Amino acid sequence: MNREVKVAIIVMEGTNNEEEAYQSFKHSEASPEIVHLKKLENGKKKLSGYDVVCFPGGFSAGDYVRAGAVMAARIKSSLMRDMEEFVESGRPVIGSCNGFQTLVELGLVPNVDGDDRLEAALAPNMSNRFEARTVYLKINKGNSLFLKEFKDGEVIKLPIAHSEGRFIPRDKEVLGKIIKNGMNVVSYVDGSGKEAGYPWNPNGSEHNIAGIANKKGNVLGLMPHPERVFYKYTESDWTRENNGTGMGNRFFTSAVQFVREKF
Repeated sequence: MNREVKVAIIVMEGTNNEEEAYQSFKHSEASPEIVHLKKLENGKKKLSGYDVVCFPGGFSAGDYVRAGAVMAARIKSSLMRDMEEFVESGRPVIGSCNGFQTLVELGLVPNVDGDDRLEAALAPNMSNRFEARTVYLKINKGNSLFLKEFKDGEVIKLPIAHSEGRFIPRDKEVLGKIIKNGMNVVSYVDGSGKEAGYPWNPNGSEHNIAGIANKKGNVLGLMPHPERVFYKYTESDWTRENNGTGMGNRFFTSAVQFVREKF
């Protein structure tokens, strides 16, 4: 019998993709729980009681100040050491869209220097528009545990829905380290798998970066939403090939299997 894998899906006012994340982990044979941030702040719940942490998409705190900034500030004020210990333990952490924005604001990705300082931002899209559609992405696996079931260089499709997704590193040194360490694990590409500008890169991210892993490979932040396409029938072109699992499936099953093998 497989051991239970407990997943904390952390939410606060404005989060709106928790149900999709919950169902994705549930159908990956994990035991997910939607946990309000306040329960972690007041000690009713502990991060140490979980095997995986997920920051789902949405508009936490209405995206005031910056997307993800308020949620990150609350975590920094009372939970940062717990969060750091969770990451240091090697257990999986994933954040999509607003979750990615939160991880960047926390300094957990890219974290090239290992000190949780802010090294990047997710700025407003260059189009100055909310961009919502399916995009092509190239998988650059690196050592990300969430990408074990993908082939290196594989081109996949995932949905996006954001107005602040333009990845901007703090400086050229940070970008250089991201590339050197293979941390740019998900990239925007065109249908042939080549890097291209708008609309293929929907927000103007530098180096076409759509997702970043930390150096250890146990933290992944990405703007696309794998939780929205766990099944094939929720993909935008499902009528063309309505069988099998969706592209998002492998992100979640990889994390659950990793925990069962390593912990």
